[in-house]
Amino acid sequence: MLTLSSVHAGYGSFPALFDVSLEVRQGEAVGVIGPNGAGKTTLMRVVSGLLRPSGGTIVMEGVDLARTASHRIVELGIAHVPESRRLFPRMTVEDNLKMGGFTPAARPGFRQRLAVVYELFPRLAERREQLAGSMSGGEQQMCAIGRALMSEPKLLLLDEPSAGLAPVIVEQLFELVKRLRAGGLTVLIVEQNVQQVLRVVDRAYVLKTGRIRAAGAAAELLASGTIRDAYLGV
Repeated sequence: MLTLSSVHAGYGSFPALFDVSLEVRQGEAVGVIGPNGAGKTTLMRVVSGLLRPSGGTIVMEGVDLARTASHRIVELGIAHVPESRRLFPRMTVEDNLKMGGFTPAARPGFRQRLAVVYELFPRLAERREQLAGSMSGGEQQMCAIGRALMSEPKLLLLDEPSAGLAPVIVEQLFELVKRLRAGGLTVLIVEQNVQQVLRVVDRAYVLKTGRIRAAGAAAELLASGTIRDAYLGV
């Protein structure tokens, strides 16, 4: 479904990704793990079109994303939940969700998808008229994921979804990832919570200082010393 080949990217004169290649197949959940500063958020921004690569190719179902406008990338079926959630804090929960269903293809089924999101997140249904900025961090993360799902994506990008959340909320979040994957949604997730994410994804890549250092089945990475090497450098 998604293939990155020899991707380079950065910010001005500061390089952040070097020769990154990875693949996400339809229907699977893939993790990208690594320490702070590894380039994980940059990777997500490159896929969603928020940052243009300086080299390499990014192809989604035959379409070159590097040459596609970011709003067109959403229409192709990619929804990005950023690390900082980026909700509209002075808008209600429901209005934030409506923003996720703005694409022409998503508009006809808006009510049905809204019902699905409220079924996934009953707390959001209870707080639909509440200002998004007044909710807890966990509730805001639910709203950010719900907003992404409103576009009926083929590929969901989750950038550090557990950051700053209480352990019980983190457990619920990863259970949701399992449910979404079981329902056929393809997921690419970047995380520092290594133990948790490797228990819900099929495969994972280890990213360190902008380069892919290892890749493999999640269970194999969890059982090996690769992650220790990537994090501790020993």
